[in-house]
Amino acid sequence: MVFGAMIRSASPAFMFSLIAFGTILGIAGTDLVLPAVPTMPRELDGTPALAQMVLAAYAAGTLVGLLTFGELGARYSPRRLLIWSLTLFAFTSILAAFAPTLEWLVAFRFAQGAFGSGPAVFAPGFIQGLFTGDKAAGMFGRLGSIESLTPALAPVAGAFLLGVGGWETSFLVLGGFAIFCAIACVVYSHSLPDRTVALETHRSYLSILRDGVFLRHALSQAFSLAAILIFVFGAPVVMTEIMGGGIEDFILLQICGIAIFILASNLSSTLANKFGIERMICLGTGVLLTAFLLILAYVQFGGSSLAVIVPIWAITNGAFGLRGPIGFHQAIVASKGDHSRGAALVVAGILGFTAAGTAIAAPFLGLGWWPLALASCLSAALAFLCLAVFPEG
Repeated sequence: MVFGAMIRSASPAFMFSLIAFGTILGIAGTDLVLPAVPTMPRELDGTPALAQMVLAAYAAGTLVGLLTFGELGARYSPRRLLIWSLTLFAFTSILAAFAPTLEWLVAFRFAQGAFGSGPAVFAPGFIQGLFTGDKAAGMFGRLGSIESLTPALAPVAGAFLLGVGGWETSFLVLGGFAIFCAIACVVYSHSLPDRTVALETHRSYLSILRDGVFLRHALSQAFSLAAILIFVFGAPVVMTEIMGGGIEDFILLQICGIAIFILASNLSSTLANKFGIERMICLGTGVLLTAFLLILAYVQFGGSSLAVIVPIWAITNGAFGLRGPIGFHQAIVASKGDHSRGAALVVAGILGFTAAGTAIAAPFLGLGWWPLALASCLSAALAFLCLAVFPEG
């Protein structure tokens, strides 16, 4: 067999990088195309509201894929499922680049999101097999940081790709990288942990969802990141089509948010060790909600100056940086060994809530900033409520 002869061994650190890269592709599939969304109605003959469905369709498709791969991963070889996931993601990404209409693009985006969700589901199980003890916990936190950072960095890269080759370029880049990652997973598949029998713990999603500690961390993580993503998804349209600005305004917004997020996420683990994990999660969530309330109050009374919005936006990103990595890790730990289903539920919650918030806010974006600010406030409030309602464990 040709592939059999190609199989090689690799270090755990290399395999972690490969797994993280595959996860990044699935998450970046949402945000990499974000700067191109305002141009799509003109390029593909559609409406701004339908263009927003390009984002919502990907999130909805990912939601379906996460739950499907989570169940399959508990029953079949995660190794093979990962390779199939990356291969089909590459295929649908390339198809999307050649979509003839906006309606076709929305359909391809749903399929792209479904197939691209595999790496995020299987990554925790692979990491658990590659590392042991405290090292595994640290790598979970690092993966959570990467997954949280990707939505912030991807739109900046997407703006560059849009300028280089148009809206299709982002899809072609995703397809090309996915092919590379799939081939690498085949070559180094022997180094990926695998299993041949189904898990004995948590035989269904329902059994995990009955755990109040898991719900506390999974839902608060999902609503917190959804609050950030809802605002990011609608910002390009509001800034360029409603406020009359340029895409450079959106890039400024993201760069400021990214910088503060990186600083806060690097401090997250240290502060959690010093002051307590639960305390830092609650603090980060509370600051996130407060900052979005400030944005809502400002735009509700007609404010639109970036000199005011950008600094408060940076605070929201910093707040999520404090709670994001440790919150994701706590949710995975609370799944009690059923990492495929646990990770699927966490990321499904993130994208499901984001898709719902994006779809609800989309018809009202012509009114300016306040629909986005209101939707983000509600999501952040729900994140805080989950911490108050569910037990710490």
